[in-house]
Amino acid sequence: MDKIDGKLLREMIISGANKLTNDKALIDRLNVFPVPDGDTGTNMSLTIASAISELSKLKEDDITLIGKAIAKGSLMGARGNSGVILSQILRGFAKGIEGRDVLTVKDVAQALKDSSDVAYKAVMKPVEGTILTVIRETAAYAMSIRKEDISMEDFLNRILEEARGSLSRTPELLKALKEANVVDSGGKGLVSFMEGMLMGYYGQMVEAKQADSIDYEEFMESDSHIFEGEIEFGYCTEFMVINADIEPQELRSRIERMGDSMVVVGDEGIIKIHIHTNDPGKVLEIAGKHGQLDRMKIENMRLQQQSLMADKKEEPKPYGIISVSMGSGIAHIMKDFGVDTVIEGGQTMNPSTQDFIKAINNVNAEKIIILPNNSNIILAANQAKELSEKNVEVIPTKTVPQAISALMVFEPSEDFETNTENMMEAMNTVKSGQVTYAVRDTSSDGIDISEGDIIGISEGKIMTCTKSVEEAVVKLLEGIVDMDDIITLYYGEDVTREAAESLKEKLEEIYDDMDVELHRGGQPLYYYILSVE
Repeated sequence: MDKIDGKLLREMIISGANKLTNDKALIDRLNVFPVPDGDTGTNMSLTIASAISELSKLKEDDITLIGKAIAKGSLMGARGNSGVILSQILRGFAKGIEGRDVLTVKDVAQALKDSSDVAYKAVMKPVEGTILTVIRETAAYAMSIRKEDISMEDFLNRILEEARGSLSRTPELLKALKEANVVDSGGKGLVSFMEGMLMGYYGQMVEAKQADSIDYEEFMESDSHIFEGEIEFGYCTEFMVINADIEPQELRSRIERMGDSMVVVGDEGIIKIHIHTNDPGKVLEIAGKHGQLDRMKIENMRLQQQSLMADKKEEPKPYGIISVSMGSGIAHIMKDFGVDTVIEGGQTMNPSTQDFIKAINNVNAEKIIILPNNSNIILAANQAKELSEKNVEVIPTKTVPQAISALMVFEPSEDFETNTENMMEAMNTVKSGQVTYAVRDTSSDGIDISEGDIIGISEGKIMTCTKSVEEAVVKLLEGIVDMDDIITLYYGEDVTREAAESLKEKLEEIYDDMDVELHRGGQPLYYYILSVE
């Protein structure tokens, strides 16, 4: 088999996608920071799942159409920096195979070169020691051996070995990787995909684990539901069952008669459920008999539909603002500041390009501003901006405090350029921090960290490591307070109001010349988000 036809290419891509999906937990654990929301594997698996979903709609085994399908699917489903870069790699690959009836060694080498070129162009400041390095070095090696008298089998095995070697060298290029004693997680995801593709080439198709054999795009659909005509089941109901004593398939069978658009998935005692139903209380009652309910969200889709239809009849307003939130309290604060649409995400699950597109389309405004509030979401937001026909600007906020500062200077009467400049300037005046727990032993910037330790992070750097949450906040502030006026704390879902009030009083004693504000953020995983300005 010195040539790859369309049927084999389809099988290789599906096998690669399944291998990447099966390895997502391992890839998540390779996150440089030992935080509980490492999500590279999750983002890449959801991105490739979207590509496979689009590919499944294609009946022909035409190489050009296969390339276009995976490029489109991954583009719309891209989540997080790693997912966006993967989508660009697939877009470049699709470009390289366009017009081919079969793929030769030279064709595959050129497609890899196009993958590397397109991916690098998509990132404003490429960082070596990442997935970009792995695809570049793999492509360069592929181009160097393409003229040899080499079989397709030998070629694919040799480029996979080069990819593995490139991945193993990533810690030498990034200090943070070397300190944490891990390879780059995005690069690992790419290698997993290539490993699965090679197995598919040999006819040894990788099968997706049962828990991952789901329609991810359906499960993670946007907060806004758009419908034409009458809605049969009116409540979009999402929740999790923790410590479940039932298998997902059995739970599904017990509630499937109660609605539609249902997805029930799970692993290791945790089950996620999404269903459209007219009786959410009954669904929760049935599920609650088999474990603890968590992360419950019920939305009245009929009211959403009425609101959307009313918006369509109204004249567009001058501005619309879309923001990403990772807690109900923070979402309410953003709404108070005039945010039109809050996309749930930021921790563990980054919104996809498609999520942003839907939000943009649902905002009835002439000019739209997006606040990503996470460095891992900015690329997807910008990708949505490029795909949208509307006038969209992305303010590259990396934290919630940056978004709040930007919203405080927004002025509806100002022009787009002035508002953008003012919001950019304001977001850079605030210093942010987060306090969470370590999920593994590691070392970062000379700080030895053990699993379970409380860590304080600021501006992408671990600043403190302690045994208590309160001590972590105090030490973190010591490192970032510098002649500022206000300290603001947003306490998470795992912190009681009493504990937060006690910490506020302690900080008021330490910083008696500064104002200390306290708000319920409700964010998961992070005990506190704090800002100094």
